[in-house]
Amino acid sequence: MLLPYPTSVVMVALFTMTMMMMLCGGDLHKNIDITWGNGRAQMLNNGQLLTVSLDAASGSGFQSKDHYLFGHFQIQLKLVPGNSAGTVTSFYLQSEGSTWDEIDFEFLGNLSGNPYILHSNVITQGKGGREQQFYLWFDPTSDFHTYSILWNPLCIILYVDGIPIREFKNYESRNISFPMKKPMRMYGSLWDAEDWATRSGLIKTNWSAAPFIAYFKNFFVNACVESTPPSITSSCTHPNKKSNNHNSVGEKWITQGLKPSEVDKLNWVHKNFIVYNYCSDLKRFPQGLPLECKIN
Repeated sequence: MLLPYPTSVVMVALFTMTMMMMLCGGDLHKNIDITWGNGRAQMLNNGQLLTVSLDAASGSGFQSKDHYLFGHFQIQLKLVPGNSAGTVTSFYLQSEGSTWDEIDFEFLGNLSGNPYILHSNVITQGKGGREQQFYLWFDPTSDFHTYSILWNPLCIILYVDGIPIREFKNYESRNISFPMKKPMRMYGSLWDAEDWATRSGLIKTNWSAAPFIAYFKNFFVNACVESTPPSITSSCTHPNKKSNNHNSVGEKWITQGLKPSEVDKLNWVHKNFIVYNYCSDLKRFPQGLPLECKIN
């Protein structure tokens, strides 16, 4: 549902960062820089497709040109097929510094015929531990699927093909940290994590199957972007424009929470596809679950 936008939240958004509205679409050259991998990541088809690859020497990755403070971020991704054990394909937001904020999609590879695990986390001020993991209800290697992050002053919602899989609300008033003040870039990568990614590291990467390749396309963002020179006003307080790029990034995202029609879908995912939820791990938290778990 659409939630009220408290005056205090508006003031924080305006005065902690000067922002401008940005709507961008599918030409990856305009919005993304390849940052590592020594040629293992490539833009193809005039910027319409980006591939990242991993071999025994290195993985590869990219980042957005801009930093964002709040936004709705969407990308389409096709994962490494076959025996992808030990590999991690990622799509995430992250700020800089030792007390960084981060919002993660990480796809943990597996042996042929076994499902990927979608690993999610929300890190604030350099502290994470808020893992939720899911099986997907489709084969993410056979075609492109859409993964989205909604991040606004009220909540974080992760979507898969438009279906919400996770919500993390802003409970700063209850002394639960929330990413509010640090602009983040969008990142994507493919890297080796054979020490933990597949069955806690029991299954290692089969390097004879390298190079492993994942595919990204159709990056869309409707977001607030750090701007200069400083200004008190911000178009982010009036996010009424829609992208004309034929994507699902809609208007008024900055005050959006879960819609009533989405609550049942979220519950369906958690009933049928969740693998791990830190909010249910009493062995990990014998002194009591984190406060946000009790509120929810």
